[in-house]
Amino acid sequence: MDFELTEEQKIIRESAREFLLNECPKELVRELDESDEGYSPDLWKKMTELGWMGLVIPEEYGGSGASFIDLMVLLEEMGYNICPGPFFSTVILGSLPIVEAGSEQQKRAYLPRIAQGELKVTMALTEPSAIYEASAIRTSARPDGNDYVISGTKLFVPDAHIADYIICVARTDNGSAGQDRPSPEKDIALFLIERSAPGVKTTLLKTLSREKQCEVLFEDVRVSQDSLLEMRGWQVVQDILDRASLALGAEMLGGAKAVMDMALQYAHDRSQFNRPIGSFQAVQQHLANMWADIYGTQYLIYKSAWNIAAGKPVPREVAMAKARIGQAYRRVTILGHQIFGGIGFTMEHDMHLYHRRSLTGDLLYGDSDFQHERIARELGL
Repeated sequence: MDFELTEEQKIIRESAREFLLNECPKELVRELDESDEGYSPDLWKKMTELGWMGLVIPEEYGGSGASFIDLMVLLEEMGYNICPGPFFSTVILGSLPIVEAGSEQQKRAYLPRIAQGELKVTMALTEPSAIYEASAIRTSARPDGNDYVISGTKLFVPDAHIADYIICVARTDNGSAGQDRPSPEKDIALFLIERSAPGVKTTLLKTLSREKQCEVLFEDVRVSQDSLLEMRGWQVVQDILDRASLALGAEMLGGAKAVMDMALQYAHDRSQFNRPIGSFQAVQQHLANMWADIYGTQYLIYKSAWNIAAGKPVPREVAMAKARIGQAYRRVTILGHQIFGGIGFTMEHDMHLYHRRSLTGDLLYGDSDFQHERIARELGL
């Protein structure tokens, strides 16, 4: 396998970096972090005009039909520059489940509008247990005539407060749920629900990274059969979780590279005792450790993405990549703080933007402990 970027991928990388450098400066990032909406409609429109929303949507539904690796390249640049907003939730958690599990009618109804930037979509998966396992799904979808009535609470739903639609993962069986079930993966379905539907309530949560996570309460929300994406949905959810883990890993990888570039430049520019601090062995070791963490992890992430693009099941490789980037990104930002010293600990410094995201990124879609447990299961333990 060849991990060298194609000419098209190099164009995606360079154009994305130039665009985000000009259109999404750190001042805007801070402003959006502190706002309730968490995104800029003007920036969203410009990203749509570049074709980013439809990058991996098939051409017959108004997208570009690009590969998953193409998307990874774009997300790495978004992580490098920090681009707030509902891109990840809409493209990864929203459009990919519709591509994979939607009917032809649903694909034609929603995917072109996502590609055109008209719809923002997210997925409501985790519940108060906050684990990414089928046994944790307690939200119920009770059949009632030709409809379903959905009840339950979802936590840490990204961008739900501004989404037009929410893909809700619910259990259709009226029997026992969760750990008591002999097969908790059964009877899980995905429903595409309008956020404005009666009974849907969203509450914005305060998070360390300032990213917009929500609690979503479904109180006897009635939906039609047309909203059902998939009746045997856990395999779809697991496939999306694998892609989301790698996509988030690409963002985190980009952020780690940005921290290293900042620290390396500072090591050249900052002098102490009449010499650049980069000439001191301790600083050199910090930067060498950062480099090894980043590029060792990059191999795992892109190897897993290559396998997914080739249609190969890679749960063990995805778990390794997500566990590694979660740990590596935190180590890189901590070392970056040490290189910058006192100035890096001021809230006005960009280091805080990256460090906060390194902490929350490790937790999303399964932290390092969860991923190590998954690896152990894949090893037959």
